[in-house]
Amino acid sequence: MSTSLAIGSLRITPPLVLAPMAGISDLPFRLLARAQGAPLCFTEMVSAEGLKRNGQNTRVLLRSTAEDRPLGIQLFGNDPDSLAEAARMVEADCDLIDINMGCPVKKVVSGGAGSSLLRDPRKAGAILRAVRKASSRPLSVKIRTGWNSAELSYLEIGRIAEEEGCDAVTLHPRTRAQMFSDHADWERIRDLKHSIKIPVIGSGDVFSSQDVVDMLSRTGCDGVMIARGAMGNPWIFKEATERLAGRIPAGPTREERYATALSHLEQLCELYGDNTAIREMRKHLSWYGKGLSGVARFRALVNTIGEKQQLLQAIDDFFAKVDHDRE
Repeated sequence: MSTSLAIGSLRITPPLVLAPMAGISDLPFRLLARAQGAPLCFTEMVSAEGLKRNGQNTRVLLRSTAEDRPLGIQLFGNDPDSLAEAARMVEADCDLIDINMGCPVKKVVSGGAGSSLLRDPRKAGAILRAVRKASSRPLSVKIRTGWNSAELSYLEIGRIAEEEGCDAVTLHPRTRAQMFSDHADWERIRDLKHSIKIPVIGSGDVFSSQDVVDMLSRTGCDGVMIARGAMGNPWIFKEATERLAGRIPAGPTREERYATALSHLEQLCELYGDNTAIREMRKHLSWYGKGLSGVARFRALVNTIGEKQQLLQAIDDFFAKVDHDRE
C-alpha cells in the first residue's frame, strides 16, 4: 500500500486528503482536521466565474492561514478561459489546483459544470489544457464514473487528464445519477489505476480508518480522499495514520469531542461572527454527538438556539452528562 502520495512536486504523507465539501470544509473545519493529522486539505468548491467577478461570497471560501498548508483549491465552471484565469488568480494562495468534474448538484450541472463535463470529453480536455497552461501548480481533476450506468466515461476522462498534463485524478466511483445512493464501486478505482500512470486518489464510502486501509489494499490507489467520513470526526485522519502504521487506533473520548466542539464554535465565531457561526455549528454538533446517548434530543435542542451563551451551555450539559451508551 502507498505510504505517501506524490502529486507533481507535492508529496503528502500519509496519503490522505480532506475532500472539498460545499458548506463544510471551510477554514475552521480544515484546521481541526489538520490538528488530527490531515496532511492536505481542500477548500470548498470555488466558482471560476465568481472569482472573475470578485464576488465577496466567493472570496470568503478562500480564507486561509499559514497553518492551513499545503492547501488545495478546487475550481468549477465550464469555460476553459474562465477556469484558466481563475487558476492564475488563486495559484499564489494554494499548493494544488483541482478541477471539479464530479459535482452532481443540479445547480452546478445545469450550468454545464461538475458532472455534466463527463458527457463532453472534448470540453473536459480543453479545460484541463487551458488550466495546465495557465498555472505551474500541481493540477488534479475530480470525477465520477459517468453520467449514468449507460454513460461511463471515467476511463476516457482519466486518459485525457493524463494526456493534458494533470498530476493526479480523484475518482468517486458513483455516477451522477446515483448522487450519494447505493454503494461506491471501488473496483472502478482499481480499473482506473490500471488504465493510467499518474496517481489515482480514491473517494467514496470512507467512513472509518479501516475503510482507508481497505480502499488502498483493494484498489491499489495512491491515496484516499475523505469526505463525509470526516464530518464530526476529524479523528479519522489520526486513526487512519495509526492503522496504516499497523496499530489499532482508539476512538475519541467524550472529553475530546467536547473540546473539539468548543474549539470549532470559537473558530466559527471568529471567522463569521456569532449569528452565522451558531447556524453553521448546529449541523456539526449533531455529528460530534453521533453515537452518544441523548444525541437526538441534543440535536433538537441546538436547532432552536440562537444565542452563543445558550449554545455553550447546551454543549456543556450534553457532553458533561452523556455516557458511552449507544442511542
